[in-house]
Amino acid sequence: MSTRTRGMDKTYRLTCYGLMTALAFVANYIRFPFLGSQITVSNTLCALCGMILGPWAGFVTAGIGNFLFDLIAGYGLEGLITLVSKGAVALVAGLICYRTLTKARLTQSDRVRLFLAAAAGALTYVVLYMLKTFIMGLWVKGLNMDATLVSMGSKLPASLINAVFATIVAPLLMNALHLPLHKLGVLSE
Repeated sequence: MSTRTRGMDKTYRLTCYGLMTALAFVANYIRFPFLGSQITVSNTLCALCGMILGPWAGFVTAGIGNFLFDLIAGYGLEGLITLVSKGAVALVAGLICYRTLTKARLTQSDRVRLFLAAAAGALTYVVLYMLKTFIMGLWVKGLNMDATLVSMGSKLPASLINAVFATIVAPLLMNALHLPLHKLGVLSE
């Protein structure tokens, strides 16, 4: 590989990282009401970051995109927690399925792995979000245990609805995007 090709490859990769970071940021604005809650596309995009870019690049792009959203939305330093929790969605999803996606053709078991990856990533977020709610309630807001558990209970249904949405939509999008991304060389090792 020549130096020029290597440099173009780095530029191409940085462009992909920037695009996925921007999509992770924008996904926070895409919301719609569902069963008295809000579904956001954010967790779906985080899972896709891991599936498309791999676990570590996915962690960084999903984390930074959501961190920037939190900063702009006024959540301040809570954005650092979001960076880790949303990045973890991509990390887990990427660890489970990234090598699978480098193949030109996906088998039925590969498609099942996509659903497992999205589900594991989405559930990772639910667990981390509940942990954050618990810690914030007890030690930051000074709530008692009962009030903290009520706060967690009020946030759990929306978190689970978003997890189910990401578990269904991320694999469907990845199935649709797999061949074009593979042909472009985005998914190749």
